[in-house]
Amino acid sequence: MSVGTPFHPRTEAHNRKMQWREWSGYFAASVYADFHDIEYNAIREQAALIDVSPLYKYEIHGRDAEQLVDRVITRDATKLKVGQVFYSPWCDEDGKVVDDGTIHRLGPNRFRWTAADPQYRWLGLNAAGLDVAIEDTSESTAAVALQGPLSRAVLEAASGVSFADLRYFRRRGATVAGIAIDVSRTGYTGDLGYELWVAAEQAVELWDALMAAGKPYGIRPAGMIALDVVRLEAGLILLEVDYTSARHAMNSEQAYSPGEIGLGKLVDFEKGDFVGRRALLEERRAGGPRRRLVGLEISWPDIDAMYNAQGLPPTAPAVVDRSAIPVYDSGGRQVGRITSHGWSPLLKKPIALASLPPAFERPGTRLQAEWTVEARRGRVGATVVELPFLDLPRKRA
Repeated sequence: MSVGTPFHPRTEAHNRKMQWREWSGYFAASVYADFHDIEYNAIREQAALIDVSPLYKYEIHGRDAEQLVDRVITRDATKLKVGQVFYSPWCDEDGKVVDDGTIHRLGPNRFRWTAADPQYRWLGLNAAGLDVAIEDTSESTAAVALQGPLSRAVLEAASGVSFADLRYFRRRGATVAGIAIDVSRTGYTGDLGYELWVAAEQAVELWDALMAAGKPYGIRPAGMIALDVVRLEAGLILLEVDYTSARHAMNSEQAYSPGEIGLGKLVDFEKGDFVGRRALLEERRAGGPRRRLVGLEISWPDIDAMYNAQGLPPTAPAVVDRSAIPVYDSGGRQVGRITSHGWSPLLKKPIALASLPPAFERPGTRLQAEWTVEARRGRVGATVVELPFLDLPRKRA
């Protein structure tokens, strides 16, 4: 049975239509307004608050904390400085991704670890022989994402200090309305934004302070539907949608290496040993990942023609479709699948993430995707493009 997050007393009041979904045992708002477009616009044009408390959160501390982090993630944890944040996948012994998330260095021997799936047991198994403590802070720590081009102005108004010097993937402590928080310049929107970490018992006070400070900037809460649209535009992957965790894979086809989901650049073979290194080295010696994550632009004229054939006006997909859709080469042979697709309001075109063999990853490659209109299947053109679809300079500025 789902329960409310620490922000639930406020998110429930905003959720006029009571549209909820389950996220790791918590209620997460699908949409607050009558439609998610106004929430999407808040993320892309103003500022939005997104409750991300259901993320699993752990604090790792002790003499060997860095050694544990370095043993598990594919990046070099010894290069992670205090005040810095890494995004990284971590793998099993077969080099297949268990999950991906962020690791925040809070101190010389202290880290915050976030993930989509539970990781306490996995971290504990890999901590064998190390002087380290692992605390599950998933319930005691709440988190809210403050995202959008005006997010910095809102944060500065709420805290009374400048955040112009807080660089991308950095973090530092702050105070809002007398509440101690940790601020990381991270997010899942591909836009300028921050994630605020706070003690669960002070979550409501923080929400109120942010909403009050953000009122002149048009701040509003945003739900999961709007978040799904912006993360697709940013080319960001979603666990159990764009790839399957090695923990849940039923066969080898369902398990993915970092290189198969666009995270190959985050594998550091030059550092010390880490879980999955041998298998990933073998993959590299064999020629690299056998499939790649690519972006596709779907032909709107082809979609339009399918609707016209049935005497219907064309309809753009309003939400992100997470179902697998076959992708075909020019000869009609299925070569891969779309994992997420939807309409980009900013780019004004249908876009998709797809898993394809390396032979088809070059931008400009023309393919076909299955498309269904009123239960009638057809095929529409699809062109491989570079990811991300939307790369906003202000995200890093």
